[in-house]
Amino acid sequence: MRFVDSNVFLHAFLRPRRKLSEEERHVKEAAKDIVRGIEGGEGVAMSTVHLSEVVNIIESGLGLQESLGFLAWAISKANIDVYTTDVGDYGSALSVARDRGVSANDALAYLLMKKRGLDEVYSFDRHFDQLDVTRLPM
Repeated sequence: MRFVDSNVFLHAFLRPRRKLSEEERHVKEAAKDIVRGIEGGEGVAMSTVHLSEVVNIIESGLGLQESLGFLAWAISKANIDVYTTDVGDYGSALSVARDRGVSANDALAYLLMKKRGLDEVYSFDRHFDQLDVTRLPM
């Protein structure tokens, strides 16, 4: 099982407002491939925080119904584990974020992964390269 960062879903689902560069098109296609794998049953994990990020950004970019559709899909998939978080998790993530120069949510994902024995993350965020995990795709 791999952790899936919110940016994977955002790259896959959001519609660009400008012409994408070659690298951006590559990222979008890679994100769609990851989502197709999840739709096909690949087991992944994310946190309530990361799920909320996706829902809020989809709502902002595509509208309420699209965001609710994504949420319904994500929480109904048996192959997507959604880890709950609390303020204590963020307290722990804060020190990792400061020490490693990553965002609080990336540090949170990292700590949740370590807690559950996961060492691979689907993400296009290079901050994960500062952490002791394997970021896919590279």
